[in-house]
Amino acid sequence: MAELAALEDPRMRAVNEKHGDDHGVNLSKLRAVAKRLKTQQELAERLWATGDTAARLLALLICRPKAFERDRLDAMLREARAPKVHDWLVNYVVKKSRHGEELRVLWFSDPDPVVASAGWALTTDRVAKKPEGLDLPGLLDLIEAGMKDAPERLQWAMNHCLAQIGIEHPEYRTRALAIGERLEVLKDYPTSPGCTSPYAPIWINEMVRRREGQ
Repeated sequence: MAELAALEDPRMRAVNEKHGDDHGVNLSKLRAVAKRLKTQQELAERLWATGDTAARLLALLICRPKAFERDRLDAMLREARAPKVHDWLVNYVVKKSRHGEELRVLWFSDPDPVVASAGWALTTDRVAKKPEGLDLPGLLDLIEAGMKDAPERLQWAMNHCLAQIGIEHPEYRTRALAIGERLEVLKDYPTSPGCTSPYAPIWINEMVRRREGQ
């Protein structure tokens, strides 16, 4: 904890806090600490228990994803309110655990929109990698009905799912584009030069163009 405190940069904290992340540690430096520590599940548990955001990010880098039981991961997600902790927990731990699919189903319809966003993130991963068994038209129905007025983090997760369906599944591309155009979610989101807009119609068309150009 003293080492993490020494890495704290007030300017970086100010930037991160605009996104809801209450820490000021450079993530490259954090990854360097994790590389030195290697996998240490007991230490990861102790770091998580501190409640400190930087410590929790480090915990997620040095833990053993398969060591966690389902209920423990569920509790951790509900505790993880900082967006970066939430994102890393889903992507670095839950996706690699043996409980990923069970938690996807559990979280998908949770009344807490932050928890539900994790269910949507895991569903988006399946849309791309293992779509068998997913009801893609049903997902598009839910997106069409609920994305426009969804809270921010859930809206982003639903939008990502919409784009992924349009990119990966040509048979649903026309409908995905139409939903994006009608709802106009993130249409005016500021995008840095060289980056792809998160607005689904632009995102879908750009990714398809890149693939077809290869």
